[in-house]
Amino acid sequence: MTRLPAGFVAHVCNVGIKDATDDLVIVVAEPAAASSAVFTRSRFAGASVVLSREHAARATARAMVIISKNSNVATGAQGEANAREVVTSVARHVGCSPDEVLIASTGVIGRQYPMDRLRTGLAALPGAFTNVDATAVARAMMTTDIVEKVASVVVAGSSARIVGAAKGVGMIEPKMATHISLVMTDALLDGTQLDAIFRRVVDRTLNRVSVDGDTSTSDTSVCMASGAAGAVDPAAFEAALDEVMLSLTKQIARDGEGATKLIEVRVDHARNDDQAEVVARSIVNSPLVKTAVHGADPNWGRVAMAVGKCSEFVDIDQEKVVIRFGSQEVYPRQVDDAGLRELSNYMRGADVLIHVSLNTGSSATTMWGCDLSDGYVRINADYTT
Repeated sequence: MTRLPAGFVAHVCNVGIKDATDDLVIVVAEPAAASSAVFTRSRFAGASVVLSREHAARATARAMVIISKNSNVATGAQGEANAREVVTSVARHVGCSPDEVLIASTGVIGRQYPMDRLRTGLAALPGAFTNVDATAVARAMMTTDIVEKVASVVVAGSSARIVGAAKGVGMIEPKMATHISLVMTDALLDGTQLDAIFRRVVDRTLNRVSVDGDTSTSDTSVCMASGAAGAVDPAAFEAALDEVMLSLTKQIARDGEGATKLIEVRVDHARNDDQAEVVARSIVNSPLVKTAVHGADPNWGRVAMAVGKCSEFVDIDQEKVVIRFGSQEVYPRQVDDAGLRELSNYMRGADVLIHVSLNTGSSATTMWGCDLSDGYVRINADYTT
């Protein structure tokens, strides 16, 4: 069991949103914690996102509610009223103002919360929360996830811990921090400092993961700092947060719907960060690249295609680009049939690196994704039925 950091307790239960698995999580900070949050950029953002975006502006939070198996998206005024009722009920139970409570929802789009079940579940909350199991929190967030996603790191030079719990396997394309996650720490930071660090780390981790190129309507990532372990060195805290968030990022990609392999795409020697990101995203999102990886087919031509279609970058010269699978260069210096067989064996592994040097400058980025299998089609063909 991974324990929550000092200053946090949780309640996890089933209220019957869809099935008999846990579907309601409430995490409480004692006392209120400094907080930072980032949300989806989707124009179909759910009621929970709209409400939490409003509450997150105060940069402190006492509690977060996570409801799985119903996204409360495209549910109109009734959906917004339902989200506010849940938040108000939790605030009343915790003993705080409703605007100190954040809420996230994940699941099917276009269905109202089953409010009779939620009201019954909220009315039955215990007087005091005692659960400190971060794994249970992550498990209750799951929808089509196969495994719960948890990461924990101690901040160097202190006793402070950072613990993250996340869900997300499909409808994953980085447009902020694609999924739902709650990162908790007992380090002492003010809201402004926490927000700056959290956003930097999100940009180089969660904003670099993609499963299928589709952006969720419910994306929510929240970081809360209770301060119970005292002050920490900001640089050490950022390094530890990087470690937690990178772990969650890779766990999301590895558990992608139907996935069998983690793909890491590294693009370096680019003109600037934007060029590196656009090219890396083109590669990691290409169905042809993803299916080649799934089939352990070292077809570097598909990677060349993905680079080449970034036609806005006229300084990319095919004569200067270098493509590698793992550490093996495949273009422009190509391998023979025996080398291709060795590469195929490499690509049968659980982790596949695609490394492209553009040779237009000195910038670099890395993105993470997964292969594309028939399992992805089966899961999403039957999602609501």
